[in-house]
Amino acid sequence: MRKIIYHVASTLDGYIAHKDGNTQGFLEEGEHVSDYLESLKEYDTVIMGKHTYEYGYNYGLNPGQPAYPHMMHYIFSSSLHFAQPHEQVQVVSDNPINFLAELKETVGSPIYLCGGGQFAGFLLGHKLIDEVKVKLNPVLFGEGIKLFEGCEETYRMRGLNSIAYEGGVFLLNYEIDYL
Repeated sequence: MRKIIYHVASTLDGYIAHKDGNTQGFLEEGEHVSDYLESLKEYDTVIMGKHTYEYGYNYGLNPGQPAYPHMMHYIFSSSLHFAQPHEQVQVVSDNPINFLAELKETVGSPIYLCGGGQFAGFLLGHKLIDEVKVKLNPVLFGEGIKLFEGCEETYRMRGLNSIAYEGGVFLLNYEIDYL
């Protein structure tokens, strides 16, 4: 079974972005960035919500095109539609839980959950996330989009490994232990 890995940057106070979705303030240079870019090669599939996908427009992504050229993209949204999406881009609008359960049963690499605190909270609530890789940045936002929006339950995590980078960023890797 394929794992879903939530690989995301976070502030010390648990936010993945400001309220408006921007990520200004995260450390954008350093070994942690090159390691992250290298780690993307481990994935052949990415899942994300509409807002995360549309955030890519700020960086030149064209609607319906893949953000990661070597990955199949599944974008979960009931309102997003493309006239002619790229063959590597599919919008999932119905039965996201069933779709992801079936996707996890297919052959392939681990599945990259690319952001979306709301989407991550939804998946966590349905016990679909297997691992969390958090790039903990030495910054506070005070408010914004939480790592897991809407999460009201307690989940235990088992530490797998960690890396301390110069500049104060830590990569923390956990497996979720659903009770």
